[in-house]
Amino acid sequence: MRSLSTALQTALTNGMIVSRVLCWFSARNRDTGATETLGLWTGDDHAEIVVEGQTRTYFGAGNLIDVPPVNYKTGLDVQVYRLGLTTITNEARQLIRGYDPRFAAVQIHRALFDPITRAQIEAPHRVLFGFVDEVDLTQPAAGEQASGYLSIVTTARQLTSGLPNKNSHANQRRISDDRFLRWADSSAEVWWGVKQR
Repeated sequence: MRSLSTALQTALTNGMIVSRVLCWFSARNRDTGATETLGLWTGDDHAEIVVEGQTRTYFGAGNLIDVPPVNYKTGLDVQVYRLGLTTITNEARQLIRGYDPRFAAVQIHRALFDPITRAQIEAPHRVLFGFVDEVDLTQPAAGEQASGYLSIVTTARQLTSGLPNKNSHANQRRISDDRFLRWADSSAEVWWGVKQR
């Protein structure tokens, strides 16, 4: 359970709090193949925010247009978080077109601010860690805003992946010219440590 700092308890008691969502993407650049990072948040303008001891630049000004609340769950269920963003800003276009967003690692943090001083009440805390599973781009009608949705799944999704290929002669030959398993399919079952029936 998360413990609340004194500053946050005071702000909650006074009802003076503004919550912002910060999304940090680590994706492969389509041109260079290198992994690059990009931050988007629900703030009004671009900002540099210290997150987990690292100063990161987050781009605001309407990049994120649909940010549902994160539901906390225990267990190994795969959670899907559908994040809506505009596709007309340079940063959002870079994320979708310049980078390969599929399987990009995503960290989502929540930052709390004082509405009068605009100062952070405490350091941002992480609410979700996962990766992009699907990208859904909508074709807007004339006069409407272009948008897209990223389906983000939690890291529990990695537990649902299947087993790798079985060791067989064909798979071994693909790796190298190794004939170690050439008789594996036709060998008899060997009973070790038990009496054969």
